[in-house]
Amino acid sequence: MTSQLVDYDSLIPNNVGLADDPKLRRALEAWHPGYIDWWMSMGPEGFQVADVYLRTAISVEKDGWAKFEFVKMPEYRWGILLAPPIEGRTIPCGEHYGEPAWQEVPGPYRAMLRRLIVIQGDTEPASVEQQRHLGSVAPSLYDMRNLFQVNVEEGRHLWAMVYLLQKYFGRDGREEAHELLQRQSGSDERPRMLGAFNEETPDWLSFFMFTYFTDRDGKMQLEALAQSGFDPLSRTCRFMLAEEAHHMFVGYTGVARIVQRTCEAMNEAGIEDPYDAEAVRALGVIDLPTIQRKTNLHFSLTLDLFGSEESTNAANFFNAGIKGRYHEDRLDDDHRLVSDTYPVTKLVSGLLRPVEVPALNGLNARLRDDFIDDCQGGVTRWNRSIAGSGIEFEIRLPHVAFNRAIGEFTDIDVSPTGKVLTREDWKAHRDGWLPTSDDKTFVETLMQLEVRPGRFAGWISPPTKGIQNQPEDFLYVRLP
Repeated sequence: MTSQLVDYDSLIPNNVGLADDPKLRRALEAWHPGYIDWWMSMGPEGFQVADVYLRTAISVEKDGWAKFEFVKMPEYRWGILLAPPIEGRTIPCGEHYGEPAWQEVPGPYRAMLRRLIVIQGDTEPASVEQQRHLGSVAPSLYDMRNLFQVNVEEGRHLWAMVYLLQKYFGRDGREEAHELLQRQSGSDERPRMLGAFNEETPDWLSFFMFTYFTDRDGKMQLEALAQSGFDPLSRTCRFMLAEEAHHMFVGYTGVARIVQRTCEAMNEAGIEDPYDAEAVRALGVIDLPTIQRKTNLHFSLTLDLFGSEESTNAANFFNAGIKGRYHEDRLDDDHRLVSDTYPVTKLVSGLLRPVEVPALNGLNARLRDDFIDDCQGGVTRWNRSIAGSGIEFEIRLPHVAFNRAIGEFTDIDVSPTGKVLTREDWKAHRDGWLPTSDDKTFVETLMQLEVRPGRFAGWISPPTKGIQNQPEDFLYVRLP
């Protein structure tokens, strides 16, 4: 059993006993220079020598697990940390339900496990690459610091997956770990594995939408992998979830602060019509319909990350016991699903309606539905803020079939309300539903760097409180 104590004296902080495994330690230390090269070339551009007020994990316990201090990002202590073992833990689902959890890779499922770990690992550096230019147009030092915190933790999550590959998958794992540093977001030759991670993140509204929606997909996937019968993967993901929560907080509060500032500016100027984009934009804030179009885009892109609604791969992962459902351990059923069904939305006679399918085949759809429910809470709170300002506007999540490129809805055109359209109708209304080139140009004009302590760009409100309750004018990033 690996130790819960974190060794901070070694090059790679860890609680997995690297000091007692010289072969693995050498392999990870050999991978380390390539990682640093990647970070310097593809990480936050222009801020590698700045001192940033970052949290670093120092424990895997629930209380006091992180410390805050100023550190240069290339000197951040990326560690390999697994959550504490659960004594007597058993496999929570599938054909092996109730058997002791695996401490080593089960031979028949080796390829499946490696694929899951590689896909998860590939998303971590991808988001860093997508966001590398945002520091230069940060709306405040507070927001700049939050961006960099997200970035370094995505880097640590990459280390977590590389540890599993190097520790448990031999030469294949070492080759996969190397490839994780070779692919690049948006590359024509070697793109990242999942489509949403090859999209641009050109502005801070996009960043906040990404961290609210796409990092929430990360949460759902990690929750499902935390149910894995392969215990090292489960423990790795359980600890990653503690860090992932901050990423979604950044996204939720970022959008909330943009909404708040827009509503304040409209009220100050006496503008009642939220659809008067010209008047609202003249105030130097982002109009609410643009925020809705960005919501439509990022929500639909994220839905594609869940894959096809009916999936034999997902059924096989579950049957094998290597990936469960969201909160599998809290569900009250037989955890095998052999005879169960699940409603999946399909196009039937020109209408979208639920169709019962074998529950094993509908696992992707179920996880996606759990994601949608999880997203709605923050959207509801954004709308309370708008209503409290006396403005008649409501941000809504689009229909699950809207703007989809993967799965059941790939070849049909659907409005945000779920109406099936002709291609001509879609083209006629698209610019009202998804961001336009004019939206992109306008938002980018607002992206001006603000580094004066305690000051914020005019299109976003200050946070309600600082990191670790620091004062509003705290110097979160010490620029050289």
